[in-house]
Amino acid sequence: MLQVKNLEVFYDSARALNGVSLEVREGQCISIVGSNGAGKSTLMKAISGLQPSSKGSIHFLGEDITRKKAHDVTPLGICYVLEGRGLFRSMTVLDNLNLGAYHYYKRKNLPEIEQRRKSVFERFPILKKREKQLAGTLSGGEQQMLAIGQAIMARPKLLLLDEPSMGLAPLIVKDIFRVILELKRQGTTVLIVEQNARLALSVSDYAYVMERGQITLEGPGKELMSNEKVLEAYLGGS
Repeated sequence: MLQVKNLEVFYDSARALNGVSLEVREGQCISIVGSNGAGKSTLMKAISGLQPSSKGSIHFLGEDITRKKAHDVTPLGICYVLEGRGLFRSMTVLDNLNLGAYHYYKRKNLPEIEQRRKSVFERFPILKKREKQLAGTLSGGEQQMLAIGQAIMARPKLLLLDEPSMGLAPLIVKDIFRVILELKRQGTTVLIVEQNARLALSVSDYAYVMERGQITLEGPGKELMSNEKVLEAYLGGS
């Protein structure tokens, strides 16, 4: 579904990504783990069209999207939930959800949009109770639910999640990842950037480890959980 080859990204003169290559197969849950500053979020921004690359290529479903902007990438089916959620805080929960469907918001699509809203509320019942509340007044966990709900509204084929567990209570994290795995079972491919390596690897079909802008290790998620280097660096030892 997604193929990244030899990608390089610079911020001014600083190289953030150095020859990154990876693949995401349809129907999989893939994770990218690594420490702060490893380049994980930069990679997600490059895939979603928010950050230009200086070298390399990105192909999605066979189409070269390397130079496409975010507003052209989203209609193709790549939906990015940013670290920090990226919601419109002064707008209601309902309006934030509706904005997820902006690129196909036409009269003929209203039944589908309504059905997608219903699906979001079924997965996150608290959002139904909060639908007229301003997004900025929600708790951190509710905001993360809303950000994922907004992505669901956008017809995702590939869902990019940047640090979905950051700052959330364990029970909320459990709910978030339950929904992520449910979406995967229903056919949505998922690419997760996550500092909680144990959690990310435990749910992943395949995973990549990033250090200093490069992929240094890769393999099936559960195999990496027993890798000595990963254990020492990211899982608190044996």
